[in-house]
Amino acid sequence: MRIVFFNGPVQNGDFIFADKPGKAVGIRAAAALNSLLGEPAVPHLWNTVTLVGDLRHQAELASGVDRYQHEHDLIRAKYPEGVLPAAGVFTDTDPVVARLAHALIRDRLETGVLSVERTATVVCSSCAHMAGIGSLVCKACGSTDLVRQLAPQLTAGRSADAPVLGPDDVHGRRLVHLENIARNVPDQLILSRTRAHGISLAPFGLAGTVLDPRAALHIAVLAAAERHGAERAFMLATETAVAHVAAYGLPFRSHSGIRLGYAVHGKVPYGDPLLPRLCEVHRLGEVQRTLFEEWFLPLYALRERGGIHPGKLPALVKFFRKVSLALRGPEAERGVGSVRRAVRGGDMGWLMDVRTVPHLLPAFPGRDVVGRW
Repeated sequence: MRIVFFNGPVQNGDFIFADKPGKAVGIRAAAALNSLLGEPAVPHLWNTVTLVGDLRHQAELASGVDRYQHEHDLIRAKYPEGVLPAAGVFTDTDPVVARLAHALIRDRLETGVLSVERTATVVCSSCAHMAGIGSLVCKACGSTDLVRQLAPQLTAGRSADAPVLGPDDVHGRRLVHLENIARNVPDQLILSRTRAHGISLAPFGLAGTVLDPRAALHIAVLAAAERHGAERAFMLATETAVAHVAAYGLPFRSHSGIRLGYAVHGKVPYGDPLLPRLCEVHRLGEVQRTLFEEWFLPLYALRERGGIHPGKLPALVKFFRKVSLALRGPEAERGVGSVRRAVRGGDMGWLMDVRTVPHLLPAFPGRDVVGRW
């Protein structure tokens, strides 16, 4: 089975990677895992359907740039020197994603997984934005004039005892607590939203609404996986993110022989002031430090799925310094084979094996064929 990893779509907010490297953990982890498996690079995935994005573009309408181009310009600016990755980027509104979304929705409507029903929602009478149940203020315009109304909506229902996440949905060791958190959602979910940008639901009689971005991001991963030829796709995301989106992705976790699951990673303390000092003390050169921060730490975050505690950084820097100085031996190919089997099974124990990791580093810039810097 061909397993491929993709980052959970990154929200296209107001940041650049140079200032917020934590936003790139999923991207970096996916790249490292796919490289270990011998897979070619995959596109970086982006979430552009946000209320913040609507308001930001509305404030810049005078520029004359359409929303799709506006989002892509913002994405490009996040990369060093504005250079996009060689494998490109996918957003949750790209034409290929929208086509797949419409096909999947149509199929799920025919099979009864989804339905269009008159459903009670809370709407702002000033701007028609759909607010959440229990909201007191409209997040789009700030009005407090919210009214309850019945209107057709795209909905997904499930039986009360049906799990949102099962043991096979999460890569590696089972996370029972995450399964319990993820199922804490209503039995009926509304999948249509009022946004100025997104995958239109007009073809299904729901003009003026788009597919909930928590559902659309799953379809973006499926579209990227289909283009890549994957049979099993895993979306890299934190526990919090998975708990937030899993129920909305439930109707969209399979397509044309592809199964979609989650690979959970923790947060990386890139902003800890001790990190640069540790790299200096342990004499990590520029290339070594880049490899430590962009390859080793994202992979280690898959071991520490609750997050890497800053207190572990001294030991991790010291370990990486040791393995980065080790020479590559004749057992390198055998080591790579065992690591690939472990990665496929979700086992990251090999990452702290001083005999194994040195044989994986020569594939990266800065070392010669025997592993010297």
